[in-house]
Amino acid sequence: MTNFSSAGVPMVSQITYKTWELTKKSQAAVLPIITRAIQADRDFMDIRTDKARGTISAVQEVTGSGRPQLLKVTTRKQPTGTRIDIAFTVQAGQMAPEAAVRTALCDFLRSAL
Repeated sequence: MTNFSSAGVPMVSQITYKTWELTKKSQAAVLPIITRAIQADRDFMDIRTDKARGTISAVQEVTGSGRPQLLKVTTRKQPTGTRIDIAFTVQAGQMAPEAAVRTALCDFLRSAL
């Protein structure tokens, strides 16, 4: 939770919520764990894992507008494990409560620690 940040103005511009964490687990171990956590959340669809790039992408469409919100997870090998970066982007004109986003992103990270 200490690495969580957001940038943008609600309803006026795109908002990007970000967080990151280090884990001692390998990329190969982390990707399926986070994928399962995203699936268990049940708010995301079109979840795609790219093992070669160490990424996960997913979309959320809960507004009925046809304008999806995007989730991107990137993993990078570190000398002592893996760095996990997560970004959730909300388009201009849409809102997502920061507290709920923070909780979800941090839960995804905790699942891999």
